[in-house]
Amino acid sequence: MTQLTTTSGIPVTDNQNSITAGPRGPVLLQDFHLIEKLQHFNRERIPERVVHAKGSGAYGTFTVTHDVSKYTKAKLFAAIGRQTETFLRFSTVGGEKGSADTERDPRGFAVRFYTEEGNWDLVGNNTPTFFLKDGIKFPDFIHTQKRDPQTNLKSAQNVWDFWSKAPESLHQVTILFSDRGTPDGYRHMDGFGSHTYSLINDAGERVWVKWHFKTLQGIRNLTAAEAQRLAGVDPDYAQRDLFNAIATGDYPRWSVEIQVMDDARRAAWEAQTGWDAFDLTKVWPQGEFPRIPVGILELNRNPDNYHADVEQAALSPSNIVPGLGYSPDKMLQARLFAYHDAQLYRVGTNHQHLPVNRPRCPFHNQQRDGAMAVANGGAAPNYDPVHADVPAVGGFGHGDAGWPVEGNAGRYDTRATDDHFTQAGNLFRLLTEEGKRNLIANIAGSLSNADAATQDRQIGHFLKADTAYGQGVAEAIRALQNQA
Repeated sequence: MTQLTTTSGIPVTDNQNSITAGPRGPVLLQDFHLIEKLQHFNRERIPERVVHAKGSGAYGTFTVTHDVSKYTKAKLFAAIGRQTETFLRFSTVGGEKGSADTERDPRGFAVRFYTEEGNWDLVGNNTPTFFLKDGIKFPDFIHTQKRDPQTNLKSAQNVWDFWSKAPESLHQVTILFSDRGTPDGYRHMDGFGSHTYSLINDAGERVWVKWHFKTLQGIRNLTAAEAQRLAGVDPDYAQRDLFNAIATGDYPRWSVEIQVMDDARRAAWEAQTGWDAFDLTKVWPQGEFPRIPVGILELNRNPDNYHADVEQAALSPSNIVPGLGYSPDKMLQARLFAYHDAQLYRVGTNHQHLPVNRPRCPFHNQQRDGAMAVANGGAAPNYDPVHADVPAVGGFGHGDAGWPVEGNAGRYDTRATDDHFTQAGNLFRLLTEEGKRNLIANIAGSLSNADAATQDRQIGHFLKADTAYGQGVAEAIRALQNQA
């Protein structure tokens, strides 16, 4: 049996009884083993994520299967057959850490690639779109998904009041209340980078890109009734399913694919449709921008310790490597700041030193000190002098020349003229008849809990997307009210 010690390595001779003054006490403050245990116990929780609080994770590998070197110089794509270690964290978005895995909610799909040039984090969802196009509204939206400040209860009124006044959310709302809103665990759903990113090749040429992860297990969704039942009998359903599948060698896999758009195609498409290629509430039609295969992602190793690896995983879309880049997507631009800032608050200044966050390649910077500075630079200088004789590198670095920026600085609101309805209507018309019935029933069950003004406003959006969509929801709500 391994000798029990304090955290400082001092042998513990008795882990059953406190040191007391006589058999009945009182307990003496000199019992450092007791004090250390209680102090650590009081501090063993780190702040819960504001979003994506409940999650599961696993390690795996990404293997290149197709040559995409004409688009990117990133070394992880340099040769067919090349493998890169990965970590993938799944999550629900709006619930607390103890919430059920089967709630109707988007699912986080955050992948870290431990490349030889540093960590690349592709932090997305199981949906290609989102509810918003500007990060300034993100805190407001998330507050509607959380608990009401007076009642401390979830509020359908708050949720639908926000959505009904933000028609840009309609596309994502349609996805959420379809069968895709309750996926059957994490293995049977697709993942998306969601935002528009960019790829840069050796010549410094850039294309815009959307990332897709297509499940090779096949899409499977839960009915609303089954999701609700599982929330009661097995709230950790998705965690259990993922862990057990990997433990028994049934490794889940996804085909990694990209959509590509160069600037000329972007300008023509935007002129034709009136849609913004960088708008997170829109998709790029796959008929015009077909998916291009890149590789296979496989999850094949469960973490040895959930807290160390899954809870302390600190991913950020700002982590990119040479050959990859960002875009003018307003939501992405906000997340480039917000995610890293959240990790500094939640895990700590030196969260990149933890094993799950540490790059697998050598790294060097002049950052020093702070709490838990494991890799603190040794005797190397803690500053970088001015190098006046070195040619300046333009753009964002990494060989990305950037993109032109024009216009006056200001706050621009295009919502009044944007098309929020066509793509949502297209999605509705793509659904099977059963899928449409399920979508309408799911929406009606939730929207019926909002007030009449909110219902009318939201139904107006559905009608603009598709007449049958809006009429179906209105009739379903009336039927529920007549039953009450």
